[in-house]
Amino acid sequence: MKLSIISGRSGSGKSTALRALEDAGFNCIDNFPVSLLPSLLENARDSARKHPNQNESNIAVCIDARNTDLERFPQILNSMDRTNLECEVIYLDALSATLVKRFSETRRRHPLTSASTDLLQAIEDEKGLLEGIADLADLTIDTTLLRSSELTDLIRTRVVANTGQRLSLLFRSFGFKFGVPVDADMVFDIRCLPNPHWMAELQPLTGLDSKVKAYLDAQPDVGEMFDDVCAFLDRWIPKFEDDNRTYMTIAIGCTGGQHRSVYLAERLGAHFQDQLENVLVRHRQLSVLPAIPGKA
Repeated sequence: MKLSIISGRSGSGKSTALRALEDAGFNCIDNFPVSLLPSLLENARDSARKHPNQNESNIAVCIDARNTDLERFPQILNSMDRTNLECEVIYLDALSATLVKRFSETRRRHPLTSASTDLLQAIEDEKGLLEGIADLADLTIDTTLLRSSELTDLIRTRVVANTGQRLSLLFRSFGFKFGVPVDADMVFDIRCLPNPHWMAELQPLTGLDSKVKAYLDAQPDVGEMFDDVCAFLDRWIPKFEDDNRTYMTIAIGCTGGQHRSVYLAERLGAHFQDQLENVLVRHRQLSVLPAIPGKA
């Protein structure tokens, strides 16, 4: 049995994540009380014992700031009987400014707003209330630049498809001028490498195009960077697996997130697909933000 605990600040995409799990066959419960988690698992086990021929169902619960016993979450989680249970905590978040914009666009009321608390203050207060859950998260997802469909895809490929027996590894390319992904476990800065942006014929292309790949393949520094990053990850990823790590996000950043980081993320993904079952590659700037003329 698998228990996925979804949490995060309001507007970060918890409902989207829960729907994705429900579509995948999970029994899903929204706004679930923290104090009832042990009872939920015991009832699920009783049902499995009484009906052994039925397929065991996975469970997903959403815990948000409306909960009255959030401070007890670490204690309750650590005290639960996890026999034959794969339990994971998934925390969703986004930049405060993005959350304010989402509430303004949908005209929904934030659950913590009041006559004395405006929207921005409620969003900031919520971060403190959920800190105990965020600190225990197995997987943190930054939804600032994600569309609903992209978040659904991440939940399907990283949570539903992951059995928990091996590490789920995600390589994410990004541009430093748009900010470092907050869900990154490791960040590699490759802005020192030769930049295809300064070649007129390569500027409008991306690291997925053959001409850019050929240019970067021919640069000795690029090959040395790839070898060094691979050697580091080849050595240390097994250590994280031995420590029962379930998810890891490796962020590869160049200036604009169009050429070098895309190229290297693709090469790293191909390298580790031969070693791990669940390896994903995503390009933040290619799917969300267009390149800004004159910068790369």
